Amino acid sequence: MERGRRIAFDYGDVRTGVALCDPDGILSSPLCVLESKAKNFLEQIASLLLEHEPIRIFVGMPMNMSGSKGESADKAERFVQSLKSVTPLPIVLVDERLSTVSAQKKLKEAGVSTRDSKALIDAMAAVAILEQGLLSENLE
Repeated sequence: MERGRRIAFDYGDVRTGVALCDPDGILSSPLCVLESKAKNFLEQIASLLLEHEPIRIFVGMPMNMSGSKGESADKAERFVQSLKSVTPLPIVLVDERLSTVSAQKKLKEAGVSTRDSKALIDAMAAVAILEQGLLSENLE
């Protein structure tokens, strides 16, 4: 696997979770949660990319459990098109069917209450997307 940081986004209508890994792709951590409707949303993303200098971007693709695409998948694809306007980095779509469930489970295991975890779930879902993306890279 090529050395360098990777960044992942869990895009949502309200919030977008962001996660980042170390240059060796070993440790994935939540980075932040952005307000998706903010006027400077893409500028915030461009700033994160400039600051952390990732070599690849992973974006969660919310598929239906049947494997088909729905409205959320269309929104994720539009988000990818927006990303392409601010960066030439390679963008890889990652199946995120269970990322939110995984994030909720990890937070519960860590003793974080459901009420307190709402702000963290999006960032932790981005961590799950990043880990899945890194796994797929290691299998190449």
